[in-house]
Amino acid sequence: MRSVKIKEVIDALEQFAPLPLQMSYDNAGLQVGLTEAEVSGALLCLDVTEQIVDEAIALGCNLIVAHHPLIFGKLTQVSDTTYVQRSIIKAIKNDITIVAMHTNLDAAIGGVNYKIAEKLGLTNLRFFGKQQTLKTPTGEIIGGEGVIGEWEEGVAADDFVLLLKRTFNVECVQANQLLRREIKRVALCGGSGAFLLGNAIGEGADAFVTGEMHYHDYFGHEQEIQICTIGHYQSEQYTNEVLQDIIQRECKGVKTYLTRTNTNPIIYLQ
Repeated sequence: MRSVKIKEVIDALEQFAPLPLQMSYDNAGLQVGLTEAEVSGALLCLDVTEQIVDEAIALGCNLIVAHHPLIFGKLTQVSDTTYVQRSIIKAIKNDITIVAMHTNLDAAIGGVNYKIAEKLGLTNLRFFGKQQTLKTPTGEIIGGEGVIGEWEEGVAADDFVLLLKRTFNVECVQANQLLRREIKRVALCGGSGAFLLGNAIGEGADAFVTGEMHYHDYFGHEQEIQICTIGHYQSEQYTNEVLQDIIQRECKGVKTYLTRTNTNPIIYLQ
């Protein structure tokens, strides 16, 4: 079996979810390292921390593919004062390349939001919110901000909340007043999706699911739409499966590992 270079893995990821699909504020793509080396293994994760880099070292991986960019804001120095800087230094010292697939992967067909919908068993999936079409050498790629789908049979609001808890293994679901009608059409956006609430209502969705929203976003929608937030990390936890599917399909022979490190910085105390 032929060897695969790191740049080939990155190319496969970016063909699936081209970087122009990312939002203007984002910094997806290559973060740290070189791309000509042969891939020894790819560690797939949501966030990059020092513990993640240590895990890659222990597994013999020279590539980390994350959802959230390690380098997001401006770096004024690379020292040891923040976990970002320390992670960069550790990765470079150990010849580890880091790449991020963020809002471009959110926006792709079959990407993060499609995976959330798949886990919920929704059908007739389509984008809602802003959409864009990119022309690539292999054809047109359509992207969108959120995904909406439906079930053939509706479910009661309390059963919907329980389904979210089971599917995403969450300690709690934050919700507005429970609907007194069945939920059939569901709009969703992983991570911070509050900006799409109005679009979801405009699409006639019975429920809107996202990772996190602001307090005041819940006001004024009683019996209009069921709002449910399940946690940023929890909503995007299956992103690793999307990344693994792409690499295993397009870069055969590359060893992929789903991280065993929980990087969620938020804990729920009872």
